[in-house]
Amino acid sequence: MKMLECKVPPPLVGLTCAALMAVLTWWRGGWPPPAAESWPLWLLAGLAVLLDGSAVLAFVRQHTTVNPLTPQNSSTLVVSGFYRVSRNPMYLGMLCLLLAWAWWLQQWPALAGPLLFVLWLNRFQIAPEERALAARFGEDYAAYCRRVRRWC
Repeated sequence: MKMLECKVPPPLVGLTCAALMAVLTWWRGGWPPPAAESWPLWLLAGLAVLLDGSAVLAFVRQHTTVNPLTPQNSSTLVVSGFYRVSRNPMYLGMLCLLLAWAWWLQQWPALAGPLLFVLWLNRFQIAPEERALAARFGEDYAAYCRRVRRWC
């Protein structure tokens, strides 16, 4: 399974999970009407945009790679902004989008998508990233991991 580590871009994993959610919803009886209470959907979607946008901006400002497939190329350890409360705000933003999509779909099997997303990322993306960052930044990264949780 090591061959899958840092090989599939997380946005592709997210899109695959979203497609699976749509298929499960359709299989269970077609498309539901939009949720009567849509404010949670918009709150989650807005949070996703805020998390993803600010996290990418933090990487750009620090002149380090945003490419999740090459964590060993990181030139700087980013610990500001949302990185003070989550080691993975970009992935947390993607999770928020999947949860917003699940809310819109209004069927409990759709929750399989966010669950699979978290399981995949923890195993095949985040764990190898953490190993690469620990090798690259040593005690600074270890101290950061002690201060900040993986997801939130």
